Amino acid sequence: MHDPEHCGHDHGPKHIYIYSPASAVRDKAAFRRGIARLQALGHEVEVDADALARHTRFAGDDATRLAAIHRAAASGADVALISRAAYGCTRILADIQYKKIAKAIERGTRFVGMSDFTAFQCAVLARTGAITWAGPSLEIDWGVKGEPDEIMAACFDDLLTGHGEGTGWRLGREKPKADGSAAAPEIHLKPAPLWGGNLAVLNSLIGTPYFPQVKGGILFLEDIGEHPYRIERMLTQLLYAGVLAQQKAVLLGQFTQYKLAAHDKGYRLQSVVDWLRTRIKAPVLTNLPFGHVPTKVLLPVGASVSLAVHEREALLVWGHMH
Repeated sequence: MHDPEHCGHDHGPKHIYIYSPASAVRDKAAFRRGIARLQALGHEVEVDADALARHTRFAGDDATRLAAIHRAAASGADVALISRAAYGCTRILADIQYKKIAKAIERGTRFVGMSDFTAFQCAVLARTGAITWAGPSLEIDWGVKGEPDEIMAACFDDLLTGHGEGTGWRLGREKPKADGSAAAPEIHLKPAPLWGGNLAVLNSLIGTPYFPQVKGGILFLEDIGEHPYRIERMLTQLLYAGVLAQQKAVLLGQFTQYKLAAHDKGYRLQSVVDWLRTRIKAPVLTNLPFGHVPTKVLLPVGASVSLAVHEREALLVWGHMH
């Protein structure tokens, strides 16, 4: 049984800074619910002065959102958590003060978010090599009606307390290859940098100074509202850009909220997975519990991780990170 008093980790209240680097908060009730839930867990929740700002679709104009990012970095918080994502980070990447972000991370602030926040995370990795965390947002995940997803909440708690060492999941059930071998081979990869995030956002950074040049990495991807042919098209761009050939593994998370058409005639997401496996030597693993879904793990973007697969069980391990 786990004994918080003798495990050597800090289980006390944490300082969580809420800010809005991208889209304006759309559901203020959910925003308030999320804050109340984190406070009910005993944490100190500090809300940025412009967290509820609005300028057209954004959480304030570019200067306002940049200032919010830099305030989050200066806050000394244990976690800087985005209110929501959607769109807005990409257009301000050139003006972020990356040294301030890296120093904040070095002092112990963990920047957490996903989706559009992929742009910020990739830029931080490309410019500084510092680690950020792909994970929940306040409005969508903590502010949900009913109870927040247990796995998401547990992973977030592991991050706060320093208990997170890795994550495991069960691969999707797939037909064996033509030669009868398993769709996903048994794997034991030595530590490699984990990186990735939202596929569309990641692709938008190709050819810019904010696209990480990761060789021998483990790339994870997810997306929402993208038909499988669009997913394939974006993967093709990564393929032709030489990115996929440099990876040791590709982990496909959850691709949700798209609608197949009558003329697809059997073309679906699995068709894309099958196609990708014919184009790269690295294993392509499915069903990673990450994406625009309630059940999501937290992933250290830029950290060195090891990957193991046995039958349908996959395990990512990164060890204790403080």
